[in-house]
Amino acid sequence: MILRPAARAELPAVLALLADEDRIVDPAAVVVGEEHERAFAAIEDDPRNEMLVLVDDAGLVLGCAQLTYIPGLGQGGRERALVEAVRVRADRRGGGLGAELMKLAIERARARDCGLMQLTSNKRRGAAHRFYERLGFARSHEGFKLIL
Repeated sequence: MILRPAARAELPAVLALLADEDRIVDPAAVVVGEEHERAFAAIEDDPRNEMLVLVDDAGLVLGCAQLTYIPGLGQGGRERALVEAVRVRADRRGGGLGAELMKLAIERARARDCGLMQLTSNKRRGAAHRFYERLGFARSHEGFKLIL
């Protein structure tokens, strides 16, 4: 497995992963809108953002995650890595791919000398919370969101 930045041609596969966590969505059925194109281009052009894909030897997209590197004065002035949009294909769960994806994402953040990695997870996703705890993440803060 390889974790690398997504190519534009993989945008439908990434959007398919993000469309439904519980079933496989055919990337050919995904409509890539202008807003997706703009967002992908912005991520690609920003050195503090990475849309990553986990691919097998044949190039099939099995998972994805977005890493955003946030500068700050805490952590001795080191960046922190925010990981979002973590997904693994529904038919490939339970075999360790999610752990591999996160392990590789953590390695990327360490290689960039980030002081910590943080994430949020929907309160209803108990299995995901246990997964992140098994990886060493701690429930240290309460998160808040405001839809704009």
